[in-house]
Amino acid sequence: MQSPAAPDRDANWFLYGAWRRRINRLAAGFAFLALTGAAPPKKGEPPLTEQTQKSGGMIDADQAKLHFDSADLAIEILPEREAIAATAILAFTAKEPIDRLVIDLDRNLPVTAIDIDGHALPATAWTNPLGQLVIRLPETIAAKHQVKARIRYGGTPHVAVRAPWDDGFVWSRTRDGKPWVASTAEGYGCDLFWPCLDFPTGEPTQVTLHITVPKGLSAPSNGVLLGTDKHADGRTTWNWRIKRPNTYAIAITVGPYEQVSGTYKSRFGNSIPMSYWYLPGEKQQAEALFAEFAPTLDFFESVIGPYPFADEKVGVVETPHLGMEHQTINAYGNGYAKSIDGFDWLFHHEFAHEWFGNQVTAANWDDYWLHEGFGSYMQPLYGQWREGDARYATMLDAQRGKIENRAPLISGKIRTEEDVYEQAKGGPASDIYYKGSWTLHTLRWLIGDAAFLEATRRLVYGRTDPRPGNFTPRFGSSAEFQAIVNQVTGKDYGWFFDVYLRQAALPDLVSNQAGGMLSLEWKVPGGKAFPMPVEVRMGDTLVRVDMAGGRGTLALPTGAHVVIDPMARLLRRSTAVEALQAYRRGPSAN
Repeated sequence: MQSPAAPDRDANWFLYGAWRRRINRLAAGFAFLALTGAAPPKKGEPPLTEQTQKSGGMIDADQAKLHFDSADLAIEILPEREAIAATAILAFTAKEPIDRLVIDLDRNLPVTAIDIDGHALPATAWTNPLGQLVIRLPETIAAKHQVKARIRYGGTPHVAVRAPWDDGFVWSRTRDGKPWVASTAEGYGCDLFWPCLDFPTGEPTQVTLHITVPKGLSAPSNGVLLGTDKHADGRTTWNWRIKRPNTYAIAITVGPYEQVSGTYKSRFGNSIPMSYWYLPGEKQQAEALFAEFAPTLDFFESVIGPYPFADEKVGVVETPHLGMEHQTINAYGNGYAKSIDGFDWLFHHEFAHEWFGNQVTAANWDDYWLHEGFGSYMQPLYGQWREGDARYATMLDAQRGKIENRAPLISGKIRTEEDVYEQAKGGPASDIYYKGSWTLHTLRWLIGDAAFLEATRRLVYGRTDPRPGNFTPRFGSSAEFQAIVNQVTGKDYGWFFDVYLRQAALPDLVSNQAGGMLSLEWKVPGGKAFPMPVEVRMGDTLVRVDMAGGRGTLALPTGAHVVIDPMARLLRRSTAVEALQAYRRGPSAN
């Protein structure tokens, strides 16, 4: 997902400006729109329960007993009513005996019928008062046995207030008045429009989608297109299949799209289909954006490794909101903005999530920075790959002033998405992007390019020799990444991760010049040892100071001009950044 901030076009198209505040959810009582042609809902309605707003966190005990084998979702989009009508066929294998299914589903989408293994249940066999559908099974399912639930449901999905930062459906219109619809669900989760296990490790092994749309509209979605079905009344059903999608990655996008497609010849010997769906009248801009697909793929494959979903596609679709990393069908709404960096940062950032977020997924939202920190770091790294060190430094500098240090990047607890994403809930918020990116920048310098890229590759693929076909999507964590770095380097970098991930305050480098000597000392929370080396330039000479025990000294040539950390390798406290941030907040905030 892109950074949680408001646009700052005058400052820099690469990043967003100050941290945005979530718009309060409407609480007044619009229950749900039955499929009767009632007035469309307002933004932020129907209201959501606390359960539906929660994604991730502690896993329900009954849900922990399930392996999610597959979901077959038939969803009809009804733009005039701003509603959906759907049937979901869900297959689970019991890890231990179960006598009920607990499935996350917004209660604004009432269930009208449920079959278990082909047998209809009476309406008294299920309840959903708070956003968790509880189905009493006709009989206990033994461990290692499968159960299939066919669930018919529908109604008015929650409407996003400010997508994609607020989740739900966006019911929009193109310039010529045709329906233009999109879903976004990373914060509140998949249960906004389909019955699922709404936590990161609740990924289904396979999802098949049948999206039915009005005449003249298309429904690009995740994975491989199995075909389309034309109906007598002009409607079309688009059939898609995707393997191992993130729980929030299933996407509904509907519009009068045109398409540009091509094939990428990978450096790993395989061919990857690429497609971009865009609105009519934008062919020139669409083709210019599509021209970025192949070089961006080449960057990621050469620096990180193989595109994870090559047997499906690289897919991007224009949406009426800014963007989101929907696996193999990334949402794009950046308006073809031009940037001094020479590429579309929004397209690039969302595409980075195919590796960081979709291929390797944080098993606990507490490790969200692995998605967004790596995703944000890939833009300056791409700038360096394309143009060199000056572009890299410029793009990193644009991120530096946005690091706030109000909460640690990780807490060591099981957290929901919003516990991390919301500053008001004590989360690191936008620091998962910018502080995460700068942490990686400093780590790369500390351990060297070869070790950094090997550690990154192991995190992403679970192996050092990824090739098409020899890896699958996996779950990762901050602790695993720390262990990988230690293993690759043969050193213990716990001190590095403890300060940058588990503390809010940045390390402070204190310097003093006296008697022809330069003394340097790191001050870190808790007074812990922080042996981070420091580069010092004395005139034309660059010296790397070993900071054993967090201290170091250096003899200075007489009259030499001294610059500490001249290449800005180190993420450390900056009084200049603090002063700027205080100025931006204004006197009333101090």
